[in-house]
Amino acid sequence: MAFFNNNNNNNNNNTSNRNSSEQNGDNNHPSQGEDSSLRWWITALISLGLSLGTWNPTEYHFIHYITQAEILSGFTPFAILLMVGVWFLAIKSIFQSLGMFGAFFIVITILTFIWGLNQYGLIDLNNLTQLGWVATFGMAFIIWAGLNASKAWKRVTGVYSTDRIDDDI
Repeated sequence: MAFFNNNNNNNNNNTSNRNSSEQNGDNNHPSQGEDSSLRWWITALISLGLSLGTWNPTEYHFIHYITQAEILSGFTPFAILLMVGVWFLAIKSIFQSLGMFGAFFIVITILTFIWGLNQYGLIDLNNLTQLGWVATFGMAFIIWAGLNASKAWKRVTGVYSTDRIDDDI
């Protein structure tokens, strides 16, 4: 920025020094604005765990657990509240970061990808087990996209979004 405006040299020198230290690698900490790929993998594992843990074509999932146990015994009510809370946060993040149009676009993209896999004979949509796995992984991708949409938008455009508060004066 120092080469655009030679007025106010102190501020420009400070900005120039900060930019040169960032280029030299002195500020490589993710907490200082640089995004690490570890975050993307962690959110992928969280979304996959939530989707697979809620339901999958095997009998090892949450819905099977709560239908087999007495609903008001042990930790079952706590587990139900925990799962509902996590799903609430996931759905809120999906619609907050993607919006209705973005969520609809992601669903349409997943459906066209599934249609392409079916056209090439890689999956059979008449097989309910395969369809269950496709739906489970598709839901995991939707959750992952919802968790990472704002970070991706910031990285692509450089624009930070903030919540708008309308004052009623």
